[in-house]
Amino acid sequence: MVDTMALLPPFIRASRMPVYLTGGLPADDEVLLDAPDDRLGPALVAAGQGGYGRAAELLAASRENAAWELRDRYVRRLSAFARSRPEWYDSWRAEAPYDPDQLLLGAQLAVDRAWGSPARAELLREVSPLITAAARGDDRDPVPWRLALDHARGSRAGHVYFGELWEAAVRRAPLHYGCHVAALRYLTESWRGSHRECLDFAERAAQDAPPGSLVQALPARAALACLTDGGGPVVPRARLDAAADRAIELSAGFPAADAWPAEIRNKLVYVLVRLDRWTDALEELRLIGPYATSFPWSRESDDPLGRFLEVREEVRRRALIHPRSEHAGRVRSGGH
Repeated sequence: MVDTMALLPPFIRASRMPVYLTGGLPADDEVLLDAPDDRLGPALVAAGQGGYGRAAELLAASRENAAWELRDRYVRRLSAFARSRPEWYDSWRAEAPYDPDQLLLGAQLAVDRAWGSPARAELLREVSPLITAAARGDDRDPVPWRLALDHARGSRAGHVYFGELWEAAVRRAPLHYGCHVAALRYLTESWRGSHRECLDFAERAAQDAPPGSLVQALPARAALACLTDGGGPVVPRARLDAAADRAIELSAGFPAADAWPAEIRNKLVYVLVRLDRWTDALEELRLIGPYATSFPWSRESDDPLGRFLEVREEVRRRALIHPRSEHAGRVRSGGH
């Protein structure tokens, strides 16, 4: 039997600080970083062994079932794996050059490789045909359009062109969270940190989305940008609290200790800590269970798991001191 944990060291790592905590939280050495779910895990194991079949099946199923949020997440995670272990993807591309799922993964991988380069804008221009090919794979699929929105941000595209991409994306999937996050990032950069306008966009999107939609977490994502980019003081505290409250309500609808909502819950904890809402943060940490994510903790440390555990201990300790949620507390725009 294959040991999944042993084959995935970039994704799963035990803490170096085996401190057992109270408050209904898992022990430090039980916490996993960026743990794959039970569908992605086997695909990564197979990729680590050089095979692409499980990844191909996973992405094909997401496309056939129109599971666009899952598809988006799986493409990003598979691309991250392929950056360090590309052999399995190279085999897939060679054997199935026109496979729509391979084309989408290839476009994501090309964007990811170009993003960290000093010549990013130039390299991204060369990627455009790959994104176009991915978009032709399935006209229903919004994920290539999320990728196109990211590409437009990286290549500093103008507002008119970006607006055309945005309209194409939401026409396919009006509630696709990844596309909304891509638009929010573009607006944050193009408006040079005008956090009020970005929060306006996020709030309008959430108001138009039904309960349970991931778009309900978009205002909290905008609040995170406000609080980490120094925009907290210019945004009324009530709007930041309302964004957090909306995300808390969304989080409550997901199962506890589940890998799927962990990304949203980790960001929400980050926001709640910045707002000094310790009791609410502790409750979200209970819901997170053992599933830490690199972002947003990598913003503060090269060891995101270690940083998560540090913040978790601070939340546990402070929640005992301040047992009530404080909506009128101070907003912290700097690091902890």
